[in-house]
Amino acid sequence: MVLKIFIATLCRVIFNTSRRFAYPFAPVLSRGIGVELTAITSLIAANQATALLGIFFGPVADRLGYRLMMLAALAMLSLGMFAGGFFPFYGVILIALFLAGIGKTIFDPAVQAYASERVPFKQRGLVIGLIEYSWSASTLVGIPLIALLIDRFGWRSPFFVLGGLSMVGMVMLAVVIPRDNKKNTSHQTSMNLWGAWCQLLKKRTALGAMGFAFFISAANDNLFVVYGAWLEKSFDLSIIAIGMSTGLIGLAELSGETLTAVFADRFGLKRTVLTALTLCLISYGILPFLGLTLPLALTGLFFIFLTFEFSIVTSMSLFTELFPEYRATMMSGFFASAGMGRIAGALMGGHVWRAGGILATGLVSAAVSGLGLVSLGWGLYGWRR
Repeated sequence: MVLKIFIATLCRVIFNTSRRFAYPFAPVLSRGIGVELTAITSLIAANQATALLGIFFGPVADRLGYRLMMLAALAMLSLGMFAGGFFPFYGVILIALFLAGIGKTIFDPAVQAYASERVPFKQRGLVIGLIEYSWSASTLVGIPLIALLIDRFGWRSPFFVLGGLSMVGMVMLAVVIPRDNKKNTSHQTSMNLWGAWCQLLKKRTALGAMGFAFFISAANDNLFVVYGAWLEKSFDLSIIAIGMSTGLIGLAELSGETLTAVFADRFGLKRTVLTALTLCLISYGILPFLGLTLPLALTGLFFIFLTFEFSIVTSMSLFTELFPEYRATMMSGFFASAGMGRIAGALMGGHVWRAGGILATGLVSAAVSGLGLVSLGWGLYGWRR
């Protein structure tokens, strides 16, 4: 099982890098394709919107099997990346990143459901925390390697490398993970693909979990889209220095994932996620008052992203057990809700910043996180495994 989790995590690093590299290298892509920068940001928005499609694929994974969906997702990613490398046109790059986004939307719930089905609940936080290392690894390892590739071989090279790695990952997963027979079980074959959603949407726990994902993601992106402008305006930082701060966020994410892996099972997943989110809420609230010096500001950002990652990764470990018979459906709903939250946060972040600066941003993010805390408490009230 250790080898399977390790290979699945490496595949997730490929997915996360494929989805995130357009952010820091948007100017490079715009020059390479010959379009305006705003056209590249539209690509990024389309990529984010793919999270909403998870509501269609979660029930399919529960019915047809997690292995099949993971392999299909890797095939989509490989096809998209190779297409973007061989045909460097705006429309093709749009399709390439869209396929990468859909692939990740399919792969993430499937791999978490697969691991959760085979790992005891008392070790769930450890395993999900280890799998989620793939998110910070894409920032700390994947993006710097992409920068080296672009510098040495041009802007198209990452598409070829990521496409090749996706194919390798697909072969490795096919070898180490045996076929499953979900599609042959009487429960799954008799279930309409929408039946799982009908069941989940009747449950307070599922609604509370998805509300939690929406609100905390909106709060985080409300800050994430303007933190660079805040640092630039308050401390006159260069673009390179702001880029370095992204590495600090990567370290914070890594720390949050480590806290989940080490402590969440020991203290209880439910108690841990409520505590972590409370600390995140407080961190948003005090951030505006840490803007006196750059070290304090960076420390505040570090703790925000640490506690956010700690809470969301621990919540994933918990939510995989809410509905064991519909694990992938539950997690696809979680990711879809988080995707809608990110879109909402990104849309309101600029307006909040212009209206009241970092004070308004911090307080709004704290308030929206508070809604997430209320939603989670409401959903989990009285829940027992």
